[in-house]
Amino acid sequence: MKEKELDRLTNLKSKEIQLYQNGIQTICGIDEAGRGPLAGPVVIAACVMPKDSIIEGVNDSKKISEKKRELLYEQITKEAISYGVGIIDQKRIDEINILNATKEGLTTALKELKIRPDLILVDALTHIDTLGIPYQSIIKGDATCYCIAAASIIAKVTRDRIMRQWDEIYPQYGFEKHKGYGTKAHIEAIKEYGLCPLHRRSFVKNIV
Repeated sequence: MKEKELDRLTNLKSKEIQLYQNGIQTICGIDEAGRGPLAGPVVIAACVMPKDSIIEGVNDSKKISEKKRELLYEQITKEAISYGVGIIDQKRIDEINILNATKEGLTTALKELKIRPDLILVDALTHIDTLGIPYQSIIKGDATCYCIAAASIIAKVTRDRIMRQWDEIYPQYGFEKHKGYGTKAHIEAIKEYGLCPLHRRSFVKNIV
C-alpha cells in the first residue's frame, strides 16, 4: 500500500483509534443507500470491523466506481467481525416516509449482527432505536469514518444488486443504469410507460 493511501486510511480511522484508546472494544458503523431515488428500497448496513482492519480503497461509497465497490464489498464482508443489512421496500417507504423507513431499516440491520457492539457510529441520523446500544451521530460520517465508509459500501452494493435484478423485470425504465434515481432518462421513461410496482408513489407525485 502506498504511503499516501495509508495516511488517508489512518486519518479515516482516527476517530475509531481514539475510541479504542479510551477503552471501547467493538464499534459498529452504520450507513444507508437509497434515500433519494424515485424507485426501489432503502438499504441500511451495520458493520463491525476488526480493530486492525485497514482495507485499501475504503471510502465513502459515492466516491468509488461501481466495479471497485463490488471488489471492496467482498473484502469488507469477508473481513468483518459481523455485519447486518436492513432492506425497506418502496411500499413501506410510502406508508411511513423515507426517514422513518431508514430508521426502521437501521434497527433491522442491528438485529442481524451476531455480536452486540459497545458503540455505534452512524451517518447523520438521530432519534434512532439502537436496541439500547450507545451511539454517536456523525455528519458526513461516510467520508470521515472508516467503519461508516465500510457500511456505506455494503449498503450501496446490496442496493445496486437489487436494482439490477429489477431491471431484468422492468427493462424499459433503465434501473441498471440509474438505480432508480431521478435522472432525465428515468423521468422520461415514467412519462412514457407510467409507474411500475417498484416506484415510490410519494416521490413521483410531480411527475405523473
